[in-house]
Amino acid sequence: MRLAAIDIGSNAARLLIADVVDKNNGKAEFNKLNLIRVPLRLGFDVFENGEISKVKRGMILQTMKAYGHLMKVYNVEYIKACATSAMRDAVNSEDIIRKVKLETGIEIKIITGDDEASFIYENHIAENLDKEHSYLYIDVGGGSTELTFFADGKLKYKESFNIGTIRLLKGQVEEKAWDEMKDHLKNNTKSSLPMIAIGSGGNINKIFSLSKKKEGKPLPLDLLKDYYKELSNVSLEERKRIYKLREDRADVIVPALQIYVNVMRWADIYEIYVPKIGLADGLIQSLYEEVKQKK
Repeated sequence: MRLAAIDIGSNAARLLIADVVDKNNGKAEFNKLNLIRVPLRLGFDVFENGEISKVKRGMILQTMKAYGHLMKVYNVEYIKACATSAMRDAVNSEDIIRKVKLETGIEIKIITGDDEASFIYENHIAENLDKEHSYLYIDVGGGSTELTFFADGKLKYKESFNIGTIRLLKGQVEEKAWDEMKDHLKNNTKSSLPMIAIGSGGNINKIFSLSKKKEGKPLPLDLLKDYYKELSNVSLEERKRIYKLREDRADVIVPALQIYVNVMRWADIYEIYVPKIGLADGLIQSLYEEVKQKK
C-alpha cells in the first residue's frame, strides 16, 4: 500500500511517501520511499503579523502542486495532509486551504496541539523500548512544543505549549509560558522508574548528526548544553560556515536547544534518544490504521 503524509509546519513543509507491507505476523512494515522538505517558514509571517503573506501563500500553493505531481509519479493511493501551529494561528488559513483544495485536490486539515502530540506518539517508539524506564517524547517545532509522557507501558500525559523556535526568535514567548511548561513537567511526569527523553524534529536530528554518535545511542544533556553554548556564541554566518548549516536551520537550532535543555532539566532527564521520527511518520501510521479499518 502506497501512502503519503504532508506536514505543514511553522518552519517547513514535508512530504513523506511510504510503502506499507502487511506481514504474516499481523504487523505492518513501513518503508520510506522519499522525504521532501521545503522551508516555507510560515511562522515568520504569522507570529509577527497574524497572517500568511501573499508571497508565502503563493509558495504554499506551488509546494502543494509539486507534492501533488510527486504523489502521482509514486502512485500514492492514500494521503493525509495536516498543518500545525502557524496555520492554526493565521487568520487567513481557511482561504489558503480552500485554494489548495480547489487547485490541487489536496485537503489540508489544521490539527490542534493535542492532535500533534498524539500523532507523534503514533510512532510507538517507547513501546518497543525496555520497561525499566519511563519516556518523555519531546517534539520541538517552529510554533509549538509537544510533550508526551509514557510510563508503565501506558500513555500517561500529553500537552502542547506555544513555545517554538520561531516564536522564541521573534521574542514572543513570555516567562509565564516557560513557568507553565515547568509546572506541567513537575506535576505530570512523576515516575518510580528512571526517565529517558525521545526527541523528534529537524533540529535534534541535526544535533545528533553533528555529534557523530552511533545510531541508537543517546545524547547526554551535558552535550546539548555544550552545543547550546557553542552555537549561541557564534554569529548566524559562522554557524552556517563552521557547522555546514542551511540558513533555515542555523537560526532555529539555538532556540530549539534551549527548549530541549529546559525540558530535560525540569523533568530530571539526562539522556535523549533521537530515533528519526517526526509528525509525518506519525501521520503515515495513523493513515494506515484508518485505511485498514475502512477495508
